[in-house]
This record gives sequence, structure tokens and C-alpha cells, in this order.
Amino acid sequence: MSHEIELKLALPQRALPALRRHPLVAAAEKLGPTTTLDNTYFDTPELALKARKVAVRTRRQGRQTLQTVKCAAVSSGGLSSRPEWEQGWTGAFDFSAVDQPEAARLLARHRDALVPVFTTRFRRETRRHCPEPGVSILLMIDSGEVSVRTADGRALSAPICELELELEHGRPQDLVELACTLAQDLPLMPADISKAERGYRLFLGTPLAPVRAEASAIEAGQDVVEAFRSLAFSCARQWQGNAAAALAQAGADDIHPDFIHQLRVSQRRLRALLKLFAPALPENFAGTWNARLRDNANRFGDARDLDVFHTELLAPVTPDRLADPSSMAALSDTVCAARDAARQFASHNLDMATQGRLLLAFTADLHRLPAASPAATADLRAFARQRLNRLRKRARRRAAAAATLEPTRLHALRIAFKLLRYGVEFFAPLFPARTTGRYLDGVVQAQTALGFLQDVDIAQQRLAAWTAANPALAPAAAFVLGWHAPRYARLRRRVLRECAPLLEGRKPW
Repeated sequence: MSHEIELKLALPQRALPALRRHPLVAAAEKLGPTTTLDNTYFDTPELALKARKVAVRTRRQGRQTLQTVKCAAVSSGGLSSRPEWEQGWTGAFDFSAVDQPEAARLLARHRDALVPVFTTRFRRETRRHCPEPGVSILLMIDSGEVSVRTADGRALSAPICELELELEHGRPQDLVELACTLAQDLPLMPADISKAERGYRLFLGTPLAPVRAEASAIEAGQDVVEAFRSLAFSCARQWQGNAAAALAQAGADDIHPDFIHQLRVSQRRLRALLKLFAPALPENFAGTWNARLRDNANRFGDARDLDVFHTELLAPVTPDRLADPSSMAALSDTVCAARDAARQFASHNLDMATQGRLLLAFTADLHRLPAASPAATADLRAFARQRLNRLRKRARRRAAAAATLEPTRLHALRIAFKLLRYGVEFFAPLFPARTTGRYLDGVVQAQTALGFLQDVDIAQQRLAAWTAANPALAPAAAFVLGWHAPRYARLRRRVLRECAPLLEGRKPW
């Protein structure tokens, strides 16, 4: 068994000439001629191997044919490590070399049922980069397509255009450092989806879906920096997945607004994580990355706000002949136009080069983190208690300041609850699940209530600006605000009272 450590980077087809001309690539030793690789991936008709995250393929390269088995890999920022077994192909499957018991049993059980599912065909150019003694990295430029034939006989395909960096000798961090250098001049995006997964998606017709936050998987035995790094990589996977999906949909009329929303969530969660772990991190690390992530999120802010306005504040309103029809129609047109413009602006600002460069730089900085500070070696559970207590005290102070019910003070309280929520989610595995879950439910409810109040306050400001520009919108604006007024008034009266037990009562940690 070999252990494959690689970093996969997607790039546009138009960027291939620039990639080949890059000084680091051009200077790397070329290993043989550019070759065409024909790959066939096999599974059972029920896709039993896919269900267990095992891939079986045959690869024809010139006159040679190889059989390869790969198992699941955890990928972060495109960097993945997975077990792999490769041998000559004799025309029949031979899994005797697979020494991972679970995978070996799975393959033995289904060997006779394996059938071709999809193919990939691409041209591969391979070079070797040796920047210093003890470091050797293969650079593989792949360009081609993945193809399937559906049950009804249709032929479908999707392009492949990527750079794979495979570690021969050195540290995984060396792959990331090289990628960062290349990304300064090239539009490279970390790609966490393998060719096999892309083939399955095409075969099944699986649409792109927003990537939501992963549940925290930290453990009490970890040191503080190790726990931070684990959580940060989890947030980076959410960031990368949604950025890649949004880039794939850029320019389409049906781009899913949740891609941008979940990308922004990943930035918020990362910023909260940086603040939470700041005492254990190197000086300026949290502040520098908090500012860079804030600026990145701000590229897409209006798109999400206007989606919320349309779907949660305007769409539920049913005039029932009580509102001026022409004014309501004009308001709907105004909101839709503003939303569409904000989406186009977000799409324009979602640049592969920028997102890829940021992701790779953040990944590299995570790998460089030292673990020598006293806070970094502290007991993780004790560290979590101290940080969560601090977040709760801040929320309690903001609740006291919000007694006047001024919108700006309620907004500040909402942010405090959001940070408390993220903190509880991050540290949840360290504390009793039942009490932590109940407490988290209460925090989410408080944040939701405060979020609705904030959404209405922002909507009121937007409506005032639109009405000033077009007085014909005034009747509709008044009707929409009046529609939500009873709920707004009810929540505003009771929100502080319902927040109090979460800030004064028993702490699950």
C-alpha cells in the first residue's frame, strides 16, 4: 500500500498556457512525454463502493493497464491524504494486495458484481519540482473530460482542467507553499472533489448543493492549537465548497443564493473562531486574518440581505385587496431589481484567483502555527470554559445596554448571541450533549428573534430610501411594514426577558 498525499488545484482552461510558462513550472524537470490516460471506474449497480467511499478504476496508459483502489480521504483546502493500492491489470480484478481489512472485505464481497460506471480521459503532463534537498513534488497538469452514459442512452460529459501537486518527499506543507507561490500569478482554486466524485455526480445527476457547517469534532485530549486548526480546516472546507460551487454557477440565471450565504457563514464562523482562540495564537494572527476575512465577506453582503428582504419580508405578505396593487407591483419590481443587481455584483466579485489565493494563504498559515505558548498547552476543556464564560459576560453586558430597545443596541446583542452560539457549537463535544443541546437551542431562538428585528429595521431603512426616490412606493412600503408590525412589536417587548435565563442561569459547561 502506498499513501498518496496530494493537493488538487482547479484552473480555467484559458489559464493553461500561463501555467506552463510560469518560471517554477517551466524550470521543473519534465518526466517523459505528455500522455493520454483512459480511466474506467467500476462499482456495483447499487453503487455499494461509493457508499463506503472506495474507488476502483483501471487506467490505460499507452500499452500498459493498471488497476487502482483508493479509499476515502479527508481533504482540506484541496490537500488530501489517502491509502492507495496499484498493480498491473490482467483482465480480472485482483484485490489480494488490499491490506485494509474493511476495504478488503467490501471488495471481495462485490468483486463479481462490478460494472463500468463512468470514464475519464485526459492528457497529463508531469514535471518534478525539487526546491531544496529532501523536497520533491510532482506537478501533473490534467486536461480532458469525465464522461457517462445514462440509463436512457444519453451521453454526458464535464471538463477536467486541474493541476495536481503530489508529494514524493517532504512535508504536506511543502505542497501548500508551492501552491501559494503559483497562486500569486495564476487563478488556482483548491479542489476538494476528486475525479471519481465528479464522475459519480454526473452519473447520478446530482446538482451542486450549498455546503453547510460541519459539526465540531474536537476532542478533550487535543491541545488548544490542534483543536483550533481542526475547526479552522472544517470552516475552510465550507468556504472552499461554496466558493467553488458559486464559481461553477457564475453567470447562470438560476445561481443558488445559498452558495453566497453559506460562503459568508464560513467567513463569520472563521472570524468567530479566531476571536475565540486568539489568546492561544501568535501575535497579530487573529487580527490579520479577521480583517482579511471581513473584507472578503463584505464583497457579498448586499446579495444576502436583499434575498432575506424578498423571501422573508416581502413574499409572505398577502395584500388581499387591502393594498394598492400598482404600488405593491412597483415595490416588488424594485426589490427584485435590487436583488438581481446585488447578485450580479456578488458574482462579479467572486473571483477564482482571489478566493483561491486567500484559501491557500490561510491553509499555509494554519500549517505554520506553532504550539509552544502556555495557552496552547492548557487543558482544552478549561480553555473552553474560560472563553465561553467571557462570551456570555459580553452578551450579558450588551443585554443590559439594550434595555432601551434601541435598534443599534439590539443589533449589538444579536452579534453577541451569534458569537456565543458559534462558541458553544465549536466546543460542544467537550461537554454533556443533552444540556449543551438544550442551551444551544435557546441561544439559536434568541438569535433568530433578534435577527428578525434587525431584518425589519434594515428593511425600514431601505424602504425609506426607495420611497424617497419614488413616492409611488409609499403605500406598499407602509403596508409591508404594517404587516410585520405585530410580530415585530411582540418580539421587541419580550426578547430581553427571554434572553435573560440564557445569560444568568446555569451554564452547561
